[in-house]
Amino acid sequence: MAVTEKNILNRLYFVAGCMFVFVLAVVFKLVSIQFIQGDEYRALAEKRTIEDFDIPANRGNVYSADGSLLATSIPKYDIRIDAVQAKDATFEKYIGALADSLHVYKGKPVSYYKNIIRRARKNKNRYFLLARNISYSDYIRMRNFPLLNLGAIKGGLIVEQTTRREHPMGGIAERTIGYERQDENGNFTRPGIDGAFGVKYLQGTNGKRRKQKIGNGQWKPITDYDQVEPQDGYDVYTTIDVNIQDIAHHSLLKQLEIYEADHGCVVVMDVKTGEIKAISNLGRNKKGGYYERLNYAVGESHEPGSTFKVMAMMAALEDKVIDTSTVVDTKKGRKSFYGRVITDSGNGYGEISAARALEVSSNIGMATIIDEHYSKQPEKFLDRLSSWRLDKTLGVAIIGEGKPDIPKPGASNWSRNALPSMAYGYNLRMTPLQTLAFYNAIANEGELIKPRFLKAVKSFDKDIEVFKKEVLVEKICSDQTLSEIQDILKNVVIRGTGRRMYSETFSMAGKTGTARTDYANYEKWRKDKKYVSSFAGYFPADNPKYSCIVVIHQPSTKVGFYGADVSGPVFKRIAQKIYTDTPIIDEVETLDFKDNLVNEEFESYFENARKYKALMPSVVGMPVMDAIALLENLEIGVKVELKGNGVVKNQSVEKHQKLQTNQTIVLVAS
Repeated sequence: MAVTEKNILNRLYFVAGCMFVFVLAVVFKLVSIQFIQGDEYRALAEKRTIEDFDIPANRGNVYSADGSLLATSIPKYDIRIDAVQAKDATFEKYIGALADSLHVYKGKPVSYYKNIIRRARKNKNRYFLLARNISYSDYIRMRNFPLLNLGAIKGGLIVEQTTRREHPMGGIAERTIGYERQDENGNFTRPGIDGAFGVKYLQGTNGKRRKQKIGNGQWKPITDYDQVEPQDGYDVYTTIDVNIQDIAHHSLLKQLEIYEADHGCVVVMDVKTGEIKAISNLGRNKKGGYYERLNYAVGESHEPGSTFKVMAMMAALEDKVIDTSTVVDTKKGRKSFYGRVITDSGNGYGEISAARALEVSSNIGMATIIDEHYSKQPEKFLDRLSSWRLDKTLGVAIIGEGKPDIPKPGASNWSRNALPSMAYGYNLRMTPLQTLAFYNAIANEGELIKPRFLKAVKSFDKDIEVFKKEVLVEKICSDQTLSEIQDILKNVVIRGTGRRMYSETFSMAGKTGTARTDYANYEKWRKDKKYVSSFAGYFPADNPKYSCIVVIHQPSTKVGFYGADVSGPVFKRIAQKIYTDTPIIDEVETLDFKDNLVNEEFESYFENARKYKALMPSVVGMPVMDAIALLENLEIGVKVELKGNGVVKNQSVEKHQKLQTNQTIVLVAS
């Protein structure tokens, strides 16, 4: 019995000893955590519950050449409340007034807001949403509501800011101006000017704001101010002219709809400076509408077709292997080159001059010229193209410029038929902007300049960087070649393939283009013919101010597909409307001169103005500006409504009919 009791006591002593050692270990650990590792654990705890979050800086604005706003960052705000933060007395004092303010702001009954906020406090909701995605003015209004105006510490106010990019012009030039898209993987795509200059100029520097984790993945700001204020990005001033942009966009859209085309683009460029005044890229969606899908003008390389014949002709003229009067036999519209037949429209043109071959856009004529004079030395022709940088990108600022492809001997797409095909715009690829740059050089007396989208980068009124004209080739050819090709391009519009565009009152110069596309499988192509219709040129024909290219892909062949019919009218409409809606102002050295013809016309006009005070004069055949001036200066006082541009073809009030005060006269012009 004594032995048993002794064993029990020993066991109790052992257990007690173990417990004592365990208590000592716990005490030691607590002391160690408190005094030795305390700072480390406190920092770890704080790191897990408090973090600094980025506050996105506002991206800089994008402006047009005249200062019109094209893209801007609009701040939006979410207003929440930490329903637990305020003390009971403070909460009860202001809950009624807060509910009343919310009632006035959002419209629901005062009792509704009292109940949901009280419920949030009862449920210990520290992140209760009051308003989402509101404007800055509404944010200022709400933060002055009772209780919320006490701030984050006393009132529980939580403000979260986001930024949204807005385009005041809507979808017009949106792709060129740029936008931001985020995919399902969180990757951002920023095309256009926003993408090209976002990081360097527009992006700005993010700020920092400290937040505390309150559970369920939610974080609330610790204070109602930012630890580091964000710095907004610089503003970018583009070369875009909003009036010309609007003209180009709607002219292209109208033609795409008429011809039910797949997509198309227009670019308008200032001849002397290289500034892009307008660029529109429209693609068709599944519902048949059109929107800025891709930047076709900059990024889409394709076979240019007959617009490239100008380059081929210039190479032959500059190398002096022909002159404009050289006779070329175009046969009867069919000619075989190395076993491959090339055709012209209709029954051909027979024997014609080289100049005429370009005017009527003879495939056979151009293929014959290039094949006869370069087949034994193709490098000579290719070197000429290379000297004009046609085999190189322009290096424009916009991301995604397409690469030109001009084959050389030894390449996979080189054959004996390569040169004849290239002569009329096949077996090579260029972007519309690259083609336009070359035509602009013709208009600019041979100076090839880089197309330019930006004028300056500014911080308020301070210039950060100013962009100037950049010359790529000082002179692409001799004055003689330049003069000859300029004359041919005028004649294309006067008596060639672009004759439907001709206007007695307005001069244009350029080249039509019609190219097959997707023709690798010829049998398939015959069943579903697809074309690319284009027109490249400049206006006015003498002393040009603007160059322009229009490219329309896959117009409905049921409606039409030739460049003169599809793209030419867009070019003409843009040119005429620019000069009607956006007049050019030039300085003159002196006004002290006499012109007998002008004096005679003025005297005639003045006599009409005096004669017709109450009777309707005949204005048919007069330029619209003269007709409007004559009618609006009649003493009786009439109103003039104009339909169309150019020369008056019809007037709603007959000649010599008596007019009434404030009567409306409709003039139809074309």
